[in-house]
Amino acid sequence: MIRIMLPMLLMATACTPTEPLPAEHGAGLCDADAAKALIGRKMSDEAGQKARALAGAGMVRWVRPGQAVTLDYRTDRLNIMLDDKDRIASLSCG
Repeated sequence: MIRIMLPMLLMATACTPTEPLPAEHGAGLCDADAAKALIGRKMSDEAGQKARALAGAGMVRWVRPGQAVTLDYRTDRLNIMLDDKDRIASLSCG
């Protein structure tokens, strides 16, 4: 009986909702429009840090063309979409 109950219990707890992740160190909502001046810049740590600061985001996610990304929505995340030459093509939050 325990052999049957344990897998069912583990599956049930896997579906339990978790608490949302807190924004990092006071980071607020992301504003991608505030960082649009960086469109066309080459991908770099400096560009990512500047974009994050301008947008007020808690984190940055770089996305290359055709790259698979998770569909979870994070109000504190700045998505930086790159072109095929690793230049910033667009920015969005989420």
